[in-house]
Amino acid sequence: MTSEHVVVKQQDAVLSLQLNRPESLNAFSPEMIEQLTEEVKAAGENDDVGAIVLSGAGRSFSAGGDVKTMGQAGPAETYDHIGELNKLILAMRELEKPIVAAVHGFAAGAAFNLALASDLIVAAEDSKFVMSFAQVGLISDGGGLYFLPRLIGPYRAKQLFFSAEPITARQAHEWGIVNYVYPVDQLEQEALALAERLAAGPGRTFGLLKKITDQAATSSLAEILEQERITQAMMVTTDNHKEGVAAFKEKRKPDFNPR
Repeated sequence: MTSEHVVVKQQDAVLSLQLNRPESLNAFSPEMIEQLTEEVKAAGENDDVGAIVLSGAGRSFSAGGDVKTMGQAGPAETYDHIGELNKLILAMRELEKPIVAAVHGFAAGAAFNLALASDLIVAAEDSKFVMSFAQVGLISDGGGLYFLPRLIGPYRAKQLFFSAEPITARQAHEWGIVNYVYPVDQLEQEALALAERLAAGPGRTFGLLKKITDQAATSSLAEILEQERITQAMMVTTDNHKEGVAAFKEKRKPDFNPR
């Protein structure tokens, strides 16, 4: 399925969502944000989807906010627009399935934060990440002020926020922002291969790992220990646990139910 601003494809259990405004470096539009939110929520209800790949068409992942329309919106319009973006970010984090962001070219501003809202980031060697908000006198939105300090610490985060200077894929990898870096001509296939492996895995296990890992950022050790205890007591009864143990003993690859 194709819309004006997002291309949606499904290959086996992997749902691909491609930002599709290449003439504007995939700058966000209300239509793009709305459809991404709808597709992510629908994926949560679709047992045929095990993982998502989020990418961009053309020369870059995304330039983030559309500079051409900046300065035209007042406080009320901005408040509503950010509210819609927040719905997308929350839908991504609440989805109990892995999301892989495949970044090439630039991931700027809110697009950087869209990648951070994913679960894993694979980047092309030519890609650059930039918190560009300060260049136009704005603070970060789209969850950047939540995700980035937790990922790289407050001092490095403020460095990126204050300077608005891009960092390379290699530097992002060294700082723990990016999981894998590939030549640009291999990015698509590597992102898809990663998503396929995840989609074939023990889906409920991944969903719970994602959920509890995210809770850890705002929970105490005692709270997470108890959550682990309760969840593990449930997981030992699952067919996927039994299959994993059997496969280990039989020295074969497990055949998990990814749903």
